[in-house]
Amino acid sequence: MASSMKFLCVLGLILLVGTVVDGAGECGRSTPDNEAMKLAPCVGAAQDANAAVPGGCCAQIKRFSQNPKCLCAVLLSDTAKASGVQPEVALTIPKRCNFANRPVGYKCGAYTLP
Repeated sequence: MASSMKFLCVLGLILLVGTVVDGAGECGRSTPDNEAMKLAPCVGAAQDANAAVPGGCCAQIKRFSQNPKCLCAVLLSDTAKASGVQPEVALTIPKRCNFANRPVGYKCGAYTLP
């Protein structure tokens, strides 16, 4: 619960100091840090590979899984890092949500989506 509050506080801070992106990046017109805020339900599952993945998290990850570049950028974003997300654990969430059409084998930084 404390980690969720920490995540929400970090997200609020980023909202206050964030800037709008003029061009399209990995996540379209939004920054990966702004998109990471939508993954608040995933904090516990992104820190512990044995934690259950909430339905709200799976719903958001499914949306991001359609764009592996964005998913990667979000999971490796400063916002995700500040909230304690472990990339090697976070990248297992699409598999843990049992998505048949997930980006298997996609190279994300030093990690590969299982």
